[in-house]
Amino acid sequence: MDKLQQLINHFSVDSEVIFHGDFCGDKTFNDNTAIDNHGFLHFLRSGKLTLRSTTGHIMTFDQPTIIVLPAVTEHKIIASETDNADLFCATLKFKGIEHQQLVAILPRLLCLSLDSVAMKNTVQWIFSEMDATGLGKTTIMNKLCDILLIQMFRQLAESGMVLQGMLAGLSHPALAKTLVMLHESPQQAWTVEMMAKHAAMSRSKFAALFRETIGQTPNDFLTDLRISHAQQLLQQDKSVAIVANSVGYEHGSALARVFRKKTGLSPRQWLQKLHSGQ
Repeated sequence: MDKLQQLINHFSVDSEVIFHGDFCGDKTFNDNTAIDNHGFLHFLRSGKLTLRSTTGHIMTFDQPTIIVLPAVTEHKIIASETDNADLFCATLKFKGIEHQQLVAILPRLLCLSLDSVAMKNTVQWIFSEMDATGLGKTTIMNKLCDILLIQMFRQLAESGMVLQGMLAGLSHPALAKTLVMLHESPQQAWTVEMMAKHAAMSRSKFAALFRETIGQTPNDFLTDLRISHAQQLLQQDKSVAIVANSVGYEHGSALARVFRKKTGLSPRQWLQKLHSGQ
């Protein structure tokens, strides 16, 4: 089984291409309406591009490069007329608590060359759609950006570039099996002892390794995972009581209490906010 399969099944992102073509001048990116679940993706197909961010990064690219800022980071891209920069830019909106587990542990700025054949094919398809005139062009481009991002996560996991967090956990031979089981059955009455048993470790050794690798205690991770699953089920118009039982809580009130603690909203308020687009 692909170690990332369970993660990808529950990972949700909406991409929106906001620019594509020849770029000249400078443009600042900072979604003032975003909270902590927005990021940006840029891909330089050819030419030269400089990026400056408020985190102190000043980088110049002159080869095909994927540039991802997973969290909201104000930055500016710059290119002169002679730089011949050809690129596309997209916003990324990550959904659910798993953003905290996965995206938040990534560096504020990621730069990847197109070493992966799959990623090269996806980028070529995106640029083909840019030149197309048929129906659904924008939707296809946005979905292809989603795919490109997932391919990037896979490359990061397989290359060992991410040393902490969810990807590191799924790449860790002693933790991957337990993480997959948690994803498959979050409703079980998991204890740290049970998790440790599946990892063939003592409780203390497992808890220490889990926190060191994932960045959370096993119980905190499980809670976030359950809330993330609950959010997906709530969007399917399931009742709070049914959702509670599906993710490991005996009563809807128990889920609502934990849900509010994690998100600041009740399940019903969260749904209303989601449907209103706020």
